[in-house]
Amino acid sequence: MGYFFSDQEILMPSNLALRDHLLSRRSVGIAFLREPGPSEDELNTLLTIATRVPDHGKMTPWRLVIISGDARREAGEKLAEIAARKNPAMDEASLEAERNRFLPAPLTIGVISAPRENPKAPEIEQVLSAGNVAFNLLHGAHALGYGASWVTRWFAFDDEAASMLGAREGERFVAFVHIGTPSAAIEDRPRPALEDVVSYWKAPTA
Repeated sequence: MGYFFSDQEILMPSNLALRDHLLSRRSVGIAFLREPGPSEDELNTLLTIATRVPDHGKMTPWRLVIISGDARREAGEKLAEIAARKNPAMDEASLEAERNRFLPAPLTIGVISAPRENPKAPEIEQVLSAGNVAFNLLHGAHALGYGASWVTRWFAFDDEAASMLGAREGERFVAFVHIGTPSAAIEDRPRPALEDVVSYWKAPTA
């Protein structure tokens, strides 16, 4: 059976509040993120927003790992142990920086790309779907009144560190999204001029 819609059903109303939200979102670095973080209800809303993304084949090719509370420092301690073993020359200041990788932000959500074999959904599409989860976390945090930033760092690409943080074989982190209350007003960075990044396709001439 086909689906039929009237013109009134097809047209969607404009949403100026959403437009302004999209025009105002910007990243807030982890050094400027403080308590409070999202409540349990807000976190559930945030996760629901995050997972509402394009997903060719309905494969859910991603997972999320929450790092909060005491786990923030514990994860950092483990990162410092791995870093020290792989880089014996690291000084104490550098090791302390590793211990604080998930501080002071009250919440970090790791986004894992977990692609599956599917001839109709190439891996790049599945990785991009995971990237959309990360970006939706940024938008969701902004909509709830929090600041957020998307980073990767070395431990997203180091197999041992990624495994320690929750990645399984064949998976990889595409983002660590830090979320919290901004402690300062952050100036927006310059954005690209549209004429520098947008072109209109024309059929090639013979």
